Amino acid sequence: MRPSPCHLMLVHPDQAAAVTDALWLRLRREAEEACEREPKLASLFFDSILNQPSFEAAIFHRVAVRLKNDVISLPLIVQGFSKAAADDGCIVEAAKADIAAVLDRDPACTRLIEPLLYFKGFHAIQAHRLNHWLWHHGERDFALYLQSRSSEVFQTDIHPAAKFGHGIFLDHATGLVVGETAEVGNDVSMLHHVTLGGSGKESGDRHPKIRNGVVIGAGAAILGNIEVGEHARVAAGSVVLKPVPAHATVAGVPAKVVRIVDNDVPSRSMDQTLSDLAYQGFNYTI
Repeated sequence: MRPSPCHLMLVHPDQAAAVTDALWLRLRREAEEACEREPKLASLFFDSILNQPSFEAAIFHRVAVRLKNDVISLPLIVQGFSKAAADDGCIVEAAKADIAAVLDRDPACTRLIEPLLYFKGFHAIQAHRLNHWLWHHGERDFALYLQSRSSEVFQTDIHPAAKFGHGIFLDHATGLVVGETAEVGNDVSMLHHVTLGGSGKESGDRHPKIRNGVVIGAGAAILGNIEVGEHARVAAGSVVLKPVPAHATVAGVPAKVVRIVDNDVPSRSMDQTLSDLAYQGFNYTI
């Protein structure tokens, strides 16, 4: 089943509008304060936020600024975003959940303007949302070109066909690789140099399925058409070749189950280490 960015965000339209207004007002307030502190960056704050009419316009503009080049102009990319968002409202709703996820889970982030202006992980996932829409609406070459640009600019390589839910946090993001048939659920956190790849030259459905609430530590590789169950934790540096049960922590090369705790929510705690586990726990295998 394709993860839906909106299926957990079904609220009354008035409530959704109130959330959007509060988010946008906070972003503008933060930009005004930043402009007072750093007047030399005034053009950045005005162009990216203060002169933009809405939250989504600010997102589209900022990502387009980073992706544009001599082949694809800023207006062309913004037009693509606007067209995609008009067709699929979940793109904007997912962006709200993504920026909230960064603020919630990244201890280094204290303001909403930080992911919007500076964080390439946030920019990369928004670029992918456009690429995914283009891929499924007859513009595959445009999607592939933007994927190539995103890989060059953000150091992430996410195939346009890969499916992502909402509330995605790509911490640092450098070196992230996500294959064509991979699926990533809601509220998932991934660190740098993560690979969601195939296990060989097989065709068809060949990439991992990451369920809701999973955290994947730095340098981890999950290979093949296997499922990582909801609220599981993949420790940094692990190589996962077998399915991972829900709420399990796996570690090692190849990865083995070292703990299962039903009430664990690792994607929010962002604990990718094994400091609380006894060494003998590694004797428990899948």
